[in-house]
Amino acid sequence: MEEKNKKLKSIWGKWWESIRKWFYPAWLVYETSIRFYDYALGVYNYLEMYQDNILPYLGNIGVLTLAIFCSVVTFVVCTIFLTVPTCFVLYKFFKVGNLTGTSFEEKIKIYF
Repeated sequence: MEEKNKKLKSIWGKWWESIRKWFYPAWLVYETSIRFYDYALGVYNYLEMYQDNILPYLGNIGVLTLAIFCSVVTFVVCTIFLTVPTCFVLYKFFKVGNLTGTSFEEKIKIYF
């Protein structure tokens, strides 16, 4: 029974096990940053498109300032509340041997 109860090695090799705990969170930061940049750009373009409705209240400089401010706030809020916690969870998932204590986790980790 003991000889069958071995921990499986990663299909990518021994060198990958030490890199993956940093690679996946870094990749997530990159991907979500690009996505959140697109969201921020969408907010900016939306405010610029409806500039005529806001222009009488704020003026040209006010509309531009509002558009930039809202797009930066969108990017920062998405990054702080979505990316940072998720990257921490991913890092812990790959750093700790069996975080959840299930056999499914051990089986799936060998593919990552």
